[in-house]
Amino acid sequence: MGQIIIQVDAFTNTRFAGNPAAVCVLPTPQDDRWMQKVAQEMNLSETAFLVRQDDGFNLRWFTPEVEVPLCGHATLASAHVLWSEAHLLPDEVARFYTKSGLLVAKRQGQWIELDFPVNRSQEVVAPPELGEALGVPYKAVFQNSLGYLVKVESEELVRQIQPNFQQLKNLPVSKVIVTSVTDSDSKYDFVSRFFAPGVGINEDPVTGSAHCCLAPYWRDRLGKDEFLAYQASNRGGVVKVRYKGGDRVFLAGQAVTVLRGELITA
Repeated sequence: MGQIIIQVDAFTNTRFAGNPAAVCVLPTPQDDRWMQKVAQEMNLSETAFLVRQDDGFNLRWFTPEVEVPLCGHATLASAHVLWSEAHLLPDEVARFYTKSGLLVAKRQGQWIELDFPVNRSQEVVAPPELGEALGVPYKAVFQNSLGYLVKVESEELVRQIQPNFQQLKNLPVSKVIVTSVTDSDSKYDFVSRFFAPGVGINEDPVTGSAHCCLAPYWRDRLGKDEFLAYQASNRGGVVKVRYKGGDRVFLAGQAVTVLRGELITA
């Protein structure tokens, strides 16, 4: 029997929405080159690889081009697979040992809550090429360890952006979150999009790690600790955000299995 590989749509309860990720629960560790080739073959924004380790799982994430240190939607997808494929009992906590430290996932009804490190931003003077690449005016630019966080005037501007991805890729910082508060009649608190052509992802459909940056940013400006956020990509996705200060942020989402197959390894 070959390696089971499962595709999950994360941060959604509807198939063909949210952010797709492939998940491999490996019986034994594999070398980096093999994992990178599988990620290239799957050609999704992320493929997650898990190996059981003591009281949890070692977890690594690969785009089609590189390994990344943190990925929210593929962690959510991994937790979903561990419970849905009976690697964990329904009431067990999922513990992930990663390059970003220990990450924990818990089931909360139909939602899965992730315990992630917060990522704070500092205001910076952006290169003029950033505005040219985004093609829309912005109010302010901040920077964090993920990339730029760009505040624009309205939800409409966030939704209508059509970046020049080659220009973005050529910037010194090629990962960009664009965000705004939502319209007054929206059920969401803020809206965002995330572009990362430098790692082979022109636009990521729904990005957990971006919300680690957005949580402290909007807490400081909206004066609240809990948010319902929407990432306005073509597929779209919903993230519950809870941040009361400190070093950890809690992100919750739903997930649904789309495909279950066998990777021929012989």
